[in-house]
Amino acid sequence: MKTRTNKAYREPMVWLVFGLPAMVVVAGIATLVIAIQHRDGGEVTDQVQRTAQIQQTDLGPDARAGAMGLRVLLREREGRIEVLPMAGNFPQKQSLRLMAEHPTDRTQDRVLVLLPQAHAQGWLSKETFEATRQHAWKFSLIPGNEQWRLRGRMPKEQSAVVLLPAVEPE
Repeated sequence: MKTRTNKAYREPMVWLVFGLPAMVVVAGIATLVIAIQHRDGGEVTDQVQRTAQIQQTDLGPDARAGAMGLRVLLREREGRIEVLPMAGNFPQKQSLRLMAEHPTDRTQDRVLVLLPQAHAQGWLSKETFEATRQHAWKFSLIPGNEQWRLRGRMPKEQSAVVLLPAVEPE
């Protein structure tokens, strides 16, 4: 009885033993390259302090806004951002800074300066804000002295949102 021997490269089991781990290594390297090239999402924009793997941020401005009872309506009007006070005592002569954060691409984040309107209450941005409504935007409204902060999230295809303090008074 004669045994037949096949060459190693003709055996399917050899391809499984060496081929599958080789494909996993190549796929892992490709995933690592993609992750390194596109690592701009998911970062915290607040000033944070890291202690024992815990991120701590200063909520003082949010607490002050809550204690002052501040609330505003942020809306898009003719391509510009308008902020109208709803509650609280706002200094009307002071300009404000609005941070608009894109949910996934940090390169599309914008900082807009809002100037007080001369003939009406509220503030209006100097430049236009051409935001696509394909995704939600996160907004933070801060005065020049950074004493308080209001935040809100505008869902996609919506043109107005109420900005509130992140911390409510007790």
